[in-house]
Amino acid sequence: MQRTIVHFADLHLDSPFAWCEATGDVARRRREALRDTLLAIVELVRSTGADGLFCGGDLYEHDRVTLDTANFLRQTFASLDPVPVYIAPGNHDWYGPTSVYATGGWSENVHIFRDAALRAVSLAPGITLWGAAHCAPANTDNFLGDGFRVSGAGAHVALFHGAERSWLAAQGEGKAPHAPFETAEIPDSGLHHAFLGHYHRPADGAHHTYPGNPDPLQFGEEGERGPVVATIDAEGEVTRERRVVAVTPVHDLRLDVTGLTSRQQIRDALRAKAESLAGLARLTVCGDLEPSLDLQEDTIREQLIETFDAVQIRKSELHLAYDLEEIRQEPTVRGQFVEDVLGAELSEDEKRRVLRMGLRALDGRDDLEVL
Repeated sequence: MQRTIVHFADLHLDSPFAWCEATGDVARRRREALRDTLLAIVELVRSTGADGLFCGGDLYEHDRVTLDTANFLRQTFASLDPVPVYIAPGNHDWYGPTSVYATGGWSENVHIFRDAALRAVSLAPGITLWGAAHCAPANTDNFLGDGFRVSGAGAHVALFHGAERSWLAAQGEGKAPHAPFETAEIPDSGLHHAFLGHYHRPADGAHHTYPGNPDPLQFGEEGERGPVVATIDAEGEVTRERRVVAVTPVHDLRLDVTGLTSRQQIRDALRAKAESLAGLARLTVCGDLEPSLDLQEDTIREQLIETFDAVQIRKSELHLAYDLEEIRQEPTVRGQFVEDVLGAELSEDEKRRVLRMGLRALDGRDDLEVL
């Protein structure tokens, strides 16, 4: 006896898309793209002939979810009937009396775990699924703690939203350890495998799987992420295959301005980088900026927005072509200005901005607000 399932997590329907500075119609189109991603996951269930769909939480944003999204979820999962859908709510879509999960209208094939403790359901004769829910947006304890042990013979797998401690640092700043656990607690509890949500960076451990967010949620994401097609046999062995279903193209671009001395050179370089691309873009402007070059952030954004839905511009790697050490030694107003700014209690980015504007003003320029 074996069962094939499709596992996904961290879709975050109704996300505000503030991370890519998208607003209005652009943000709406990105939220619609998340729905298209879920439809692609459901289609994957059909095309693979999977016996079930697992969701490891953060399916939607509790504080932003709309009635239309709730209806969309009910209709989408009902379209899989009789294939079962198992949902383990996370910290962003936590289960409570006001959550979408607590309302009626879910089809009979949808099973929502509602307790902050692992509960068992049968996937097939000899294969048991243990699932749990976050019942608050924070402070959920370890689901594998307090001496949890599986009961009964056969294969045992789990579905929940939690933070494996050794992998937390790799997720980057700002990732909170919701329902934290140790990897060893999975086999120690008698579980053969845990299908998880919470970490957006994908991971395939010996005893656990993080699928990663199926559609981009920030710039700079690494690793092949998306739903996992997994086969579970009666001995608890799990085989996995990752699939990519993302519908939002995201691009990290770099513009090195070193040696560029005219607006046209900037325009040509940007045009070459954006050719044949679409979606969302983050541009990192780097290199040594010639003092004579009029490089306006708004001008760059206006050009890129002709190609991309939303654009974010970073300039932390941009440097002035001024020789600041030489200038600060000058017995001039300019030298004293540089000395004062370099010694000020400002962030490096703020110092760079003040120096750019000030030195250009002292050079008699009136185009002061540049990158």
